[in-house]
Amino acid sequence: MINGKFTLGDAIFALNPLAEISNDFQDNGEELFSTITWHNGNTTNITKEQAEAKLVELTADYDAQEYARKRKEEYPSVESLVVALYDTEDKTAIDEKRAAVKLKYPKPGA
Repeated sequence: MINGKFTLGDAIFALNPLAEISNDFQDNGEELFSTITWHNGNTTNITKEQAEAKLVELTADYDAQEYARKRKEEYPSVESLVVALYDTEDKTAIDEKRAAVKLKYPKPGA
């Protein structure tokens, strides 16, 4: 992922974690399938269409988890959770904060 965007390289590695490639980016930062160099001949069967389809899939999956990333930023810290294990008042406050965060960032489709 570069600048918050998945690359064709990410898609290729998602399709084949053992892929060995190198890639040159254009001056404008655009990544082109034609600039990928395949090494060791073990991944040349991945087509441009397959890589682009996987890129769309990775992006959609990442976008679908935005609520989870936002929740994580606002959830109580692990330290707060540990303290709450020993203090009933703290536990109630933690439960209330988690419930508020879940309400603020609902799970899609829920």
